[in-house]
Amino acid sequence: MASDVDTAPLVGRAELVQTVRSALLGDGAHGQTAAVFLTGESGVGKTRLLGEIGDRLREQGAVVLTGSCLDIGDASPLHPLLQALRRFDADLSTRARTSSAVRGLLQMFADETAGPDGAGALLERVSRGLHLIAEGRPLVLILDDLQWVDRSTRQLLLYLLAGLGDLQLSVLAAVRAESLQGAHPLRRVLTELRRLRTVRVLDLAPLGRADTEELAAAVVGRTLSAEAAEQVWQRSGGNPFVIEELARDLRDGRDGLSETLREIFLDRVDALPQHAHAVVHAVAAGVEPVQHWLLAQVLRLPEDELIDAARAAVAHRLLVGADDGYRLRHRLVAEVLAHELLPAERSGLHRRYAEALTAAPGELHQARLAHHWRLAGEPARALPAAVAAAQEAERLHGYAEAHRHWSAALQLAADPGPLTVDRVELLENAAEAAHHCGEHARALALLEELAALRGGEPSCALHIRRARYLAAAGRSALAEEEYQRALKAADCSPRDRAAAAARLAELLLHLGRYADAGERAREALALAENVEGSATEIVLASSALGFSDACLEDPDAGLAVMRDALDTAERAGQPEDVACAYLHLAELLTGPLNILEEGVVVARRGAERVAELGLGRTWGTRLLAIAINGLFRVGQWAEAEKVVAAALRHRPSGADAVELLLARCRLSVGYGDIEAAGRDLDAVATLLAGGGARHVIPLLTLRSGLAMWEGRHDVARLAVQRGLTESRSDDVMILSALVWHGLRAEAEAHASRTVDVDPTAVRRLRDVADRVARKSAGAARPVRSVVEGFLALCAAEVSRLDGSDPELWAVSAAEWDGRNHPYPAAYSRLRQAEALLARRSRVATAGKLLREAYHVAQGLGAVPLTSEIRELAGRARVSLEEREPNGTTRGAPTEESDDELAALTAREREVLALVAEGLTNKEIGQRLFISERTIGVHVSHIFDKLQVRTRVQASAIQLRNHRG
Repeated sequence: MASDVDTAPLVGRAELVQTVRSALLGDGAHGQTAAVFLTGESGVGKTRLLGEIGDRLREQGAVVLTGSCLDIGDASPLHPLLQALRRFDADLSTRARTSSAVRGLLQMFADETAGPDGAGALLERVSRGLHLIAEGRPLVLILDDLQWVDRSTRQLLLYLLAGLGDLQLSVLAAVRAESLQGAHPLRRVLTELRRLRTVRVLDLAPLGRADTEELAAAVVGRTLSAEAAEQVWQRSGGNPFVIEELARDLRDGRDGLSETLREIFLDRVDALPQHAHAVVHAVAAGVEPVQHWLLAQVLRLPEDELIDAARAAVAHRLLVGADDGYRLRHRLVAEVLAHELLPAERSGLHRRYAEALTAAPGELHQARLAHHWRLAGEPARALPAAVAAAQEAERLHGYAEAHRHWSAALQLAADPGPLTVDRVELLENAAEAAHHCGEHARALALLEELAALRGGEPSCALHIRRARYLAAAGRSALAEEEYQRALKAADCSPRDRAAAAARLAELLLHLGRYADAGERAREALALAENVEGSATEIVLASSALGFSDACLEDPDAGLAVMRDALDTAERAGQPEDVACAYLHLAELLTGPLNILEEGVVVARRGAERVAELGLGRTWGTRLLAIAINGLFRVGQWAEAEKVVAAALRHRPSGADAVELLLARCRLSVGYGDIEAAGRDLDAVATLLAGGGARHVIPLLTLRSGLAMWEGRHDVARLAVQRGLTESRSDDVMILSALVWHGLRAEAEAHASRTVDVDPTAVRRLRDVADRVARKSAGAARPVRSVVEGFLALCAAEVSRLDGSDPELWAVSAAEWDGRNHPYPAAYSRLRQAEALLARRSRVATAGKLLREAYHVAQGLGAVPLTSEIRELAGRARVSLEEREPNGTTRGAPTEESDDELAALTAREREVLALVAEGLTNKEIGQRLFISERTIGVHVSHIFDKLQVRTRVQASAIQLRNHRG
């Protein structure tokens, strides 16, 4: 079954293609017959795979004969073989001997008459004819739609694969699984063939979610929105044909279901026996999985008849049966069948479901009850069930599910019947659930509806809630204003005042205004002393105060306060309090205190904990972003990429997405993935409406760094100048990093002579650097230490404007070595070597520095930095490979050490292994959750290290080093 989307790529099958190729023509299959039978439902991609594998086998030098079976029973003996021979003969143009053998075999078929020697002699002659065609080459017979195979071809397969002829060949065939029902003759053939050691039967499964999205995006021509991707995944069940059809409808702007898909699925359902037809209709109307006992209550069939009907629906690949119940193989079937029932039939099915669930002993299935009563046309009976389902979900920290149930309850409350409904309470609960599950825009919209319903002046509690939602959405300036309004509100109770002060302190901490945060935190703690049950306020305020004190006064005391806040939060058990305490502790360790390894551990442990509490999409994402930043600083970039992939699965939004995108962008800038970095920075800029310095300054710093790698030094300068206007932050670390980028941009402009140096900008940057130095003098020692590292870079960059000073660069390298930050240390060594070479002094020392920097940059995968080191070494004629005493190059294979992959990082080894499997860059990116462009960067780096120019050469080295 093929779609008319001819350009759709083959997705998610690279490993299977490699497995089949190896089974048919690999070392294990050499010199003997082998066969692979691919089974799977219609549309799963069997025909496409046969063509792809056939092309690969031809490239390997095999003779490939391709034919298809016809749905006409035994009326055409050996039809697929005859078709394959005719096709092969038509394609032959240069091999006269082969063409003669093909035509001779075709003539033998034409002249064949019934004789006393029977079918055995015919099979022997076919075997000899195929042997002549092969001419010593591997011969592969590819057969499609084998479920319709004629009797003679079945006998030929058994004859050849049993090794009864004088021919060693391979067979690759596709079988439509739903057709092999009852006493189908091919079932017996496959059963016999399975006994042979060289025969494999592989079930072709539907595509996974990531592959589904990739295929749909390829057909549409752009990345799908999260909502569209989810819809394609749910409706298609991973069936490639269905995916392509749905994607084509998306691309062409067609709503609803195409007639092609509708007719295909209706034909399959109509082919079912009567009771199986009823089973599929019932499961389509149910909430999956539909338990067997529930299906029995709804259909009211005798047990034996129900089991037979369910077995038939499973055999026809319309249902999937499991221990927990029945599911549709494709949710699209439910859409198709919904239009085949009369409204009264549909509501009757849902009513029977609801009645069966209500009568069932034990715990009520509230979510299902709400669904079925609603579709049965009983909103008054559905509403209490929806509310109960929402409350149950919240009890289990399932905030996404709770949000869905509260939203359903709001819709049902529009027609409550005899029930009295408190719409204000419903709105409050729905908004809070939306906030917790990361639907920030929805939470704010529900809050506005609530405010309009209440009327009058907003209450203090409403101001606090709006501020919380705004902060989570990344709109920090508006959130701060709302907290100020709450504190000034006339109806602000002591509890509300303590809550507003504590949350404002936490917000100020995120904005980098540590002194203000500490002041508000002390105010909140004082207010909370007089309020019972104020654990949340104490946790928030203690975290903010501890962070502020650790940065500005006493690191040990501040750290102790924050650890106590985490203990308090865990005892109180409020999910947001636990998440907040983990977040600030991890931020403090990986940031100002520079205790990176412990900070990464705390961040990852915290992400696991808050995921257990139902806050993985929001707080969990931010904690993982902190872990990524810590791993980036210590040089574990490959591990950081894995954490990025884990965080992206949460599909974050608002401020949570900002944190993650900034973290991912640091990696992209380091790797030199300019397109991915630019895309992330644009997304952050869009999300940061009203954001504070804590996010804006890193955004502009990264934009500056990216522009410098692109050679756009004027753009880098403008980004830094914009960042300097953010003067309200106490975070001298991010400000000192910005100043370094500004001075580096001027130094790069001077070196490249593409843009004039701006003396005014240099003077302003030096003034800011002096101000940062004075401000950091009163900060805690760990904070001063990190700032001193950036100030050392600043001083060295200034020297580049008037003859670079190698001693200043040596100081910078030493500073960053002491802090275990390999990237800026390697950069400093590059500049130190550049300064020495410019002065034509200590050339040997310069060479050593370049080699050290090169080793670090290659290990990180920092392509732009590596390229600059290599370029300087080339101009100076400096070898970047260290010489061993025996005269060999360090890392080069010798008799004692033949590991050619020793120079590769762990991530590069992963990429190379997948290259050797024959995967494309896009397929590798899907497997490792990395962008295609980043994979390209890794592949380029691998080629450089292995000194190869093609993927084939790189694959050969991989296989040579993993033989056996």
